[in-house]
Formats: sequence, C-alpha cells, structure tokens
Amino acid sequence: MKLKITAIGNSAGVILPKELLARLRVDKGDELYALETPDGIRLTTYDPKLAAQMEVAEKIMRDRRDLLRKLAE
Repeated sequence: MKLKITAIGNSAGVILPKELLARLRVDKGDELYALETPDGIRLTTYDPKLAAQMEVAEKIMRDRRDLLRKLAE
C-alpha cells in the first residue's frame, strides 16, 4: 500500500486509509508504535514496554497465586 506524506501544520504526517485502520484494528486517538526491523520500519499496535511489564505481572501472579486468592476473598 502506497502512502503519501502530507503537511500537517508545521509537521508532516501520513494519512492512513480506512482499510489499513481496519487491518490494524485502530481508530482515531489510538497509538501506534514504529519498530525498526532488519526489513525496515514496522507500524504496530504492539507496545514492547507494556509487554515486558505484563510478563513481570504474570510471573508475580503465578508465583503468588495463593496469596492473591486469599486477598480476593
């Protein structure tokens, strides 16, 4: 899909077609992340920082399952 860079105020931007927004499952106001890969730049909704934080949280929840269950009572 070919995109054109356009002027937006004093900045430059790319307008994403409706079809691309649907494929990315995003809408106005959502955040995208630009990840540099060996093949180029990849736009994604995946937040690597949040994913790392969630891994830590899931590990704590697994390790402290009994304590969390008691706190939930």
